[in-house]
Amino acid sequence: MGDVKFYLVEGKMLIRPHKMPEWWKFRKYVRALKPEHAVEKVLSELGSNHKIKRYHIKIERVVEVPAEEVPDRSLVALASLTRWIKP
Repeated sequence: MGDVKFYLVEGKMLIRPHKMPEWWKFRKYVRALKPEHAVEKVLSELGSNHKIKRYHIKIERVVEVPAEEVPDRSLVALASLTRWIKP
């Protein structure tokens, strides 16, 4: 099994496609094994959180980033866990 890395996924999503179409830019940091997995995770999260179809999401860039550059400290802390502790 490979190492899990951090990826920055940037793109645009179409909000309100029927009324007043508007493209919103997004930047999302995710953990994944490969860039393809990172794109799949972003498509899934944006689709479920904003109720938009996958074809209304345009991925423009996927870049691997070091853990020091990830602004979400909880994501980095989760990556550094060695085991789960049951209460």
